[in-house]
Amino acid sequence: MSKDVSDEIMGAASHTKKALILEAKDIAKIYYDAASTLTIFEGLNFELGEGESVGIVGSSGSGKTTLLNILGGLDSPTNGTISLCGIDFGSASDKKVTQLRNQYLGFVYQFHHLLAEFSAEENVAMPLIISGQKRAKALMAARAMLKRVGLEPRALHKPSELSGGERQRVAIARALVNQPRVVMMDEPTGNLDEHTARSIQEIMLDLQKDMGTSFIIVTHDIPLAKRMDRTLTLEDGRLVDLV
Repeated sequence: MSKDVSDEIMGAASHTKKALILEAKDIAKIYYDAASTLTIFEGLNFELGEGESVGIVGSSGSGKTTLLNILGGLDSPTNGTISLCGIDFGSASDKKVTQLRNQYLGFVYQFHHLLAEFSAEENVAMPLIISGQKRAKALMAARAMLKRVGLEPRALHKPSELSGGERQRVAIARALVNQPRVVMMDEPTGNLDEHTARSIQEIMLDLQKDMGTSFIIVTHDIPLAKRMDRTLTLEDGRLVDLV
C-alpha cells in the first residue's frame, strides 16, 4: 500500500470514533430496467465496532450477499455512503478502494475460490504477495497462519489434495493472513457437512477472539449467527435485531 493512502487512513481513523470500523448510512440498492424497478433495500444503516462480530440472516433473495458486497466495496450502492476507518468508498478512486479492501478487509465465501495450481501455503500467501511483500516473508506468514488453523502439515498440498473442510480452513487462513480489520464471510460453512461445519465454526470464533478482528457473517445457519455479538435479520429491505 502506498504511504499516502496509509497516512490518510490513519489520519481519518484518528478523527473517527475509535471503536467504529465500518459504517453504512442510508444505503439503497435499486435495479432499474425499462419495465420495472426492483428495490433490494433502501434507507439501510449499519455500524460495526472494533473487534465486534455480527451475524446477518434472512431468507433467500433478501439481499444478504448484495449487502455484504456493498459493505466490502465489491459493489456500489444506488444511494448512501460506506466508510471504512472514516474513509468514504464513494469519494475514493477505484485504485484507493482496491487498496483499502486488500489491506483492511478479508473475505471468505461458501466456495473457497482457491487457486488450483498453487499449494495451500501459496494460496494463503497470495494477499501478502499482491500487496508487495517479499515472497519468502509472505510464505513464512502463510505457514504460521496455516498452523493456527491446524493445517501446517498440509501446507504444500494443492486444493485437489485437500478435503472440503481443509480447503475452507485454507480460505479462512488466507482471509486473516494480512491481519485485516474486518473479515466478511458469506455462508462460510454452507457447503460442508454438519460435523465439519461445526469444526470450522469453532476455528473461526477462536481466531476472531484471539486476533480481535471484526467479523460479519452472512448465513442461513441461525445457531451460528446467534453466536456472534449481535444477530440481525434482513427483511423487507431493513436490518433488524433477530429475536
